[in-house]
Amino acid sequence: MKVLVQRVDKASVKINKTTKSIKEGLVLFVGFTTGDDLAKIKYLTKKIVNLRIFPDDNNIMNKSLLDTKGNILSISQFTLYADTKKGCRPSYKDALEKEKAITLYHIFNKELEKYCKVETGEFGADMEVLINNIGPTTIMLER
Repeated sequence: MKVLVQRVDKASVKINKTTKSIKEGLVLFVGFTTGDDLAKIKYLTKKIVNLRIFPDDNNIMNKSLLDTKGNILSISQFTLYADTKKGCRPSYKDALEKEKAITLYHIFNKELEKYCKVETGEFGADMEVLINNIGPTTIMLER
């Protein structure tokens, strides 16, 4: 499981005519692979909400999403498992098959909702994602 975490002051996802948005918080790009399970999801959700990547009063990254009461925009992203070792066309052989990945994505978002408000994209849809990354702060988590 891979999660690309971006600290934002605002972000949105547009799917067809529907737009979902957050203010200060995190945008998560989430990809799944073979062997991912509830234990990995629980580990990473706790890691995400407790990452100390928000500034404190001294402008030092010392606060977590829980401290700032921020929100999450979660986007499914199988392309995190792109393999470009051979040629220029990425292979996605390590990305989990669609039906299993959809199930894990829903479980992942339900786990996050235990901690904060979560907006989501739509698995497999063409989405327009707008991100105002602060820092910029971008961190790759993998389990």
